[in-house]
Amino acid sequence: FMILGRDGPDGLARRPALRPAHLERAAALAAAGRLLLAGPLLDVPGDEGRPQGSLIIGDFADTAAAEAWIAADPYATGGVFATI
Repeated sequence: FMILGRDGPDGLARRPALRPAHLERAAALAAAGRLLLAGPLLDVPGDEGRPQGSLIIGDFADTAAAEAWIAADPYATGGVFATI
């Protein structure tokens, strides 16, 4: 499953405090052999290098499992993502 989270207007300001917990969840998914690819979306014209969102490709049993996993992610619960 591909999960695409787009940052809201306060996303950049909220990312630093939530990043350790977000990366910890991604590391747990990787340790389980279920994280295929993950990273920030960067290089938006005019904002080169600024995160604008995140892409996660993971192995989940079904859509509900993927949705539940991202719904519990700190970037989702902490207001980084405006849309998922």
